[in-house]
Amino acid sequence: MQVEFREFDPFNLWIWIEFSVIPSEMEKQYLEEVFNSWFFLGKLGGFNAENLQVQDTGIDISYMEYDESTADNSLAALMHNMGELEYDGTWARCWFDLGTSDGIAIDILINALRQFSQDYVALERLMIGGENEDWPVPGRDRLSSFVLENEYN
Repeated sequence: MQVEFREFDPFNLWIWIEFSVIPSEMEKQYLEEVFNSWFFLGKLGGFNAENLQVQDTGIDISYMEYDESTADNSLAALMHNMGELEYDGTWARCWFDLGTSDGIAIDILINALRQFSQDYVALERLMIGGENEDWPVPGRDRLSSFVLENEYN
């Protein structure tokens, strides 16, 4: 699975998935579960890089003391919103407002989708951000015509 980054706005982010073939209804449900799970963890603040105490400790976490004050004093890292997954041929897309969640959220999504592609449904490409030239983003045309109208008036 090829991973591509385009223009990235965490508050207005489109994520695009290209399947190898047109996905079945069951394959669509699998992908939707991945995205819904990822978003739910983000909504709960799971992608907070400021509080990675276990990761920062290293391999041996036996009897590790978890510091509640570190957790309590870290800034909230919450995802705000998720659109519906949409499909067009071999493409799927979904809109997100990642809110204050940290970049680790994107790494976790990429890792999950790479394994998903190997074990469940073959994915050709994951595009994070930007726009797919073959499938315009809703409202983009209205915005550009508004800008053009106001430029010349």
